[in-house]
Amino acid sequence: MPSRPGEPARTFSAAWRRAVAGQGGSPFLIWESSAGVVTTWTYAEFDRLTGRVAARLRAAGLRGGGAVHLALANSPAFVAVWLAAVGLGAHIVPADPAATAPEIAAQLARTRAVVGICSPRRRAVYTEAAGAGADAAGGGSDLAVFAVDEDDVELATLTGAAAGIGEAASAGGPDSPSPDLPGPEAPGPEAPGPEAPSPETTAAILFTSGTTSAPKGVVITQANYAFAGATMAAAAGLAPADRQLVALPLFHANAQYYSFAAAISVGASVALLSSFSASRFLAQAARHRATHASLFAAPMRMILARGAGRRDDLALRHVWFAQNVTADQYARLSTLLGCRPRQLYGMTETTAAVLSSRPDEARPDAMGRPTPGCAVRLSPRPDGGERAPGEVGELLVGGERGVRLFGGYLDDPDTTRRAFVDGWFRTGDRAYRDTDGIYHFAGRDNETLKVAGENVSVVEVEAVLAEHPGVLEAAVVGRPDPVRDEVPVAYVVADPRGAAPGAAELAEWCRRRLSPVKRPREFVLVDELPRTSVGKIRKFLLPQAPARGS
Repeated sequence: MPSRPGEPARTFSAAWRRAVAGQGGSPFLIWESSAGVVTTWTYAEFDRLTGRVAARLRAAGLRGGGAVHLALANSPAFVAVWLAAVGLGAHIVPADPAATAPEIAAQLARTRAVVGICSPRRRAVYTEAAGAGADAAGGGSDLAVFAVDEDDVELATLTGAAAGIGEAASAGGPDSPSPDLPGPEAPGPEAPGPEAPSPETTAAILFTSGTTSAPKGVVITQANYAFAGATMAAAAGLAPADRQLVALPLFHANAQYYSFAAAISVGASVALLSSFSASRFLAQAARHRATHASLFAAPMRMILARGAGRRDDLALRHVWFAQNVTADQYARLSTLLGCRPRQLYGMTETTAAVLSSRPDEARPDAMGRPTPGCAVRLSPRPDGGERAPGEVGELLVGGERGVRLFGGYLDDPDTTRRAFVDGWFRTGDRAYRDTDGIYHFAGRDNETLKVAGENVSVVEVEAVLAEHPGVLEAAVVGRPDPVRDEVPVAYVVADPRGAAPGAAELAEWCRRRLSPVKRPREFVLVDELPRTSVGKIRKFLLPQAPARGS
């Protein structure tokens, strides 16, 4: 049953249909290509484009319940395929466009995708992966592979708008016969009717970034996207006249939940950039008159490192950010952006950011309060009692699976079961509440080192190092020690504005601020920290990070 006017949409496809009906003549997508060329579509124009893409995906074999694997960078094609798939009752499997053939093959095998989409630059890698994925899945595959130019605003490969521009081939190779494809005027998906996707219909399989473990396939439903969009739009005060600026990669949940789903929920517009550029971000925000944006701490530090100056033509009034920054960095960022960024906390599994800072409580070192519509608590004490202010516990998130929380882990009921305790999702993150009820991050369970029998939070050590005037950022991991079980080791990126600090200087800095058990036993100066595509540090790769100057 469709949502009544004024009610939140129950499915993501319904949210899109409602936005098209109510905001058809208003801007939806403003695309800035890798060459800086800008193209704009209204909601109605992009809906027609999406309809032609849906027709071609249907001709390639995509049906309700099927999967389309999407290895594209930010592009109009990514958005159109996403909306077309959910309109058909199918789902997307977004992948890092720079993923290796074995990584893609594993995803194709696990999701049994019917359609695969990649950049022409990656066609050879993708074809190799498709063959390997078919073998891993137990034999042949009818996977139709489309090579799509990410800067193509006509989406010719996916619409048949220009003869000979695109091709679709089976996993057998580029010379395989193409499917029977419709022309550009083929009808798009019909308005929701009896066969419209239901709230529990899978809309995406999002693979976790693998910062601490092997990737897990997170099942996201139509209801999940609808809930995330409505919740985040309300939390950000988003209105139809507002414009989101998206520079983070679209294959990641942040850009999908907090920016695109939120914009569609209220009929706002989105300015989509081909990639993040620290040197151009502020100019692009001004050029597109963006009012809202979302970033991580790492990109924010990159903007600062570029030495950008305040612009008077910025229209930003709201910026989400995740992960702590120092007080000095926060003050400088607030000046540059023209607003006080608001920290939030969320995971792929929680859909919406379940913690967020209120506008009048924005600060650099706290995740905020439970976002309206979200349930958050700390794990009980061993005696079953509530955690007192300042007492650390695991963050638990409540909500119905497949609506507020993810549907489960792909084909992994055991891991899904272990992820919940008494109906609450276990985030694996530790936090505490202060006396005002504001939540503070205290590290992941695996970010607590056991040094000579004492617990050491690497988050605390990293925060102390980050306060050093010569340090841009730092990451701390544990190293096995025959006497102390493990000891902290710090990997440090110097602030480019000054001279790089030496190990002795950093050791003295920590000696003055940390108890002996918390002090790193070694300091490794590196040019950069290994990261995922959205800036999360891949700590398991730190021991292989080349030291600066090596």
